[in-house]
Amino acid sequence: MVVLVGLNTTGLNAMGPDKDRTAGQQSDLFRIKAWWRTLGGEGFTVLPPPTRGRYTQSDGHEDAAEMFAVQGIAADTSFAYWHWQSHDAFERSGDLRGVLYLHWGGDHATVAAGLGEGPPGYRIVDNGPRGAFQLDRVTSTDADGLPDPEDTAGVRQFLARLDEPRRRTARSTEYDPLTPAEERWLHDRLSGPVDLGSVSRFATPLEHRQALTPDEAARLLAAWRETYAGRLATWRGGGSVLRVLLRQEHPDAWAVAAELGATASHALAAHPSPRSLELLRTWALTGHEGAVGGWFRAHHALHEPDPVTAARALSEELTAHSAPEATQTSLLNALREAAVDEPRTRPFAADAFSPLLLATIRFATDDRLPRPLRVAAAKAATDTAGRVREAAGRLTGDEAAEALAAVDHYEAVRDDLLAGTGPDLAGYVGGLGDIWHRYRTLSPADVQWLRAQLADPSTGLQGIAFCLELLYAHGEATEADLQALLPRWKKELTKQYRTTYTEWRHPLVTLTCLALDREHPAAADLLAWWAKPKPLWKDPVRLLTHLGAPDEAKAAELWEFIVSGGDDTGHLMTWVLLRARLDGTHPLHVAEKLIGEPGVRAYVLDRVLLGVAAPAQPLWHYAIDPRSHSWWRRAQEVADHPGLSAGARAIGMKAARGHCVTRYPDQVRPALTDGQVAEAHAWLAARAGRSAAD
Repeated sequence: MVVLVGLNTTGLNAMGPDKDRTAGQQSDLFRIKAWWRTLGGEGFTVLPPPTRGRYTQSDGHEDAAEMFAVQGIAADTSFAYWHWQSHDAFERSGDLRGVLYLHWGGDHATVAAGLGEGPPGYRIVDNGPRGAFQLDRVTSTDADGLPDPEDTAGVRQFLARLDEPRRRTARSTEYDPLTPAEERWLHDRLSGPVDLGSVSRFATPLEHRQALTPDEAARLLAAWRETYAGRLATWRGGGSVLRVLLRQEHPDAWAVAAELGATASHALAAHPSPRSLELLRTWALTGHEGAVGGWFRAHHALHEPDPVTAARALSEELTAHSAPEATQTSLLNALREAAVDEPRTRPFAADAFSPLLLATIRFATDDRLPRPLRVAAAKAATDTAGRVREAAGRLTGDEAAEALAAVDHYEAVRDDLLAGTGPDLAGYVGGLGDIWHRYRTLSPADVQWLRAQLADPSTGLQGIAFCLELLYAHGEATEADLQALLPRWKKELTKQYRTTYTEWRHPLVTLTCLALDREHPAAADLLAWWAKPKPLWKDPVRLLTHLGAPDEAKAAELWEFIVSGGDDTGHLMTWVLLRARLDGTHPLHVAEKLIGEPGVRAYVLDRVLLGVAAPAQPLWHYAIDPRSHSWWRRAQEVADHPGLSAGARAIGMKAARGHCVTRYPDQVRPALTDGQVAEAHAWLAARAGRSAAD
């Protein structure tokens, strides 16, 4: 099948800075887009260039699934795309300032053939079935391998080569030595007037080899202080300069470190001394997570050669000073790095599986460590015990027995250590989505922890959304939870918070539903706020509040919006759940009746059908996430549900076949064991004869 995607999108036609350029002046972005527009072939297509809505690889795969559904493209078509993070390779002018990473899905060989060698003047590097393709300009060098200083792309590629380590461990990095010609070339770039906007990229590879001269360091420091007076930490190249100042024992090194504050932690840890140790300790005890690892490294180097003993002392200090819980996690990370770096403490058989995984499990049960540090280790080891057990099973003799015993010990104490704990609610939103499946059922300890977070005034918008959604969906949200949040709703919960790519809704949507269900007096104030025309962000999600205290009028208003073709940000999901509550039936049966219904978009219904499979924890993500444990499980359940129609079960099978669990298991988070992947393949194989219409 030949698929040629129409790329008449705003992203392609808005050429920006190129509109006044001649053909010879056209930017890299213009040329790459023009080439991209020509791609497409047998079993291969490309997605349009990205907007900010396609931020990650997961978003790219979801965009592909949506495009395939809308345009009738076969689900097994291979495809290529880049996302918004990759797009950062372009300057505002449209010229490349770095490698453009091209991601893909489907058959690797088909994608490689479809991309070819790249547009004229550029080259594509194929990093194999486990990597992304790289697109960059073709450049030239002289006999010594040096670029023309005026060739910006050539200089960038040369510096990238110098910055590639030859050996990297958890705590140190080694680089190949410079040739005399390379070193002269770099020193020449630093010989003229100091331009801090570009000079650090020449200074850094020299300092990596301890080759910056005292004169160069002094000139860099003077320019740094002059250009960034009172805000030294805002210059990204400051770390390299501070390291050379410390190494050369420059008299101003400590004044610079004090002004930089905790951002100087890495440089100070690389040059441990009583003075650096005290600075790092002060920053760590006041809650600077980034300083904790440096404090550990300096203390370990100066006072305590045993990493476990060093970690115990620092953990006790953090507890005594009521440092934030996250500092214990930072300390654990530093301890793990030390354990895998040092031969005498490195877990055995490092080539058999990640030594960090086994080290973490062992630290969770190490009675020499204080409980806060063991709890941090138990949390970090969640979802890894199966992988360690599986890998240990491939070992022999004492190594296998010791590894398996460590896992057994961990699993015996895990529940006790994890009771009353939860994830970092202020961390990366994708990390919270990765563990959503753990909360399909709530234990009493989970409920207690979630309620405590809602009552904590330091919990931010993301944390409130996460916790309130879980409590509300499971029927555990109480009037006390409502009362805890009401003082914050006007000033905090009315802020914009994008939930397109999450499994939970905006917290004010969920709070309004709770107030309506509880018939709380605050419901009137909340509804009055939703009825106002501003702020504009709320308009696309206002109707989602209809899930609270549902009635026929709300159902009708929602349905009118759904069939109007408006952008669905959870509306069909809300209608299905609302209708199920009104009719007293399972939402799966409500959803399956919509198959083929005029005005209902099939790709939205597919997502909703799977999302409501477990109504006590609906999945609000705007599309089926092919890397999610939750979506895989729902796909299986829908496909095997004996009470559903053949059409509904086919939707489950389609989602299961497209899931990464069998196609790209390395992309599933948390990581799968080999056994889980084998089970998924066996499940699909057992249903291989089931037709799409079955």
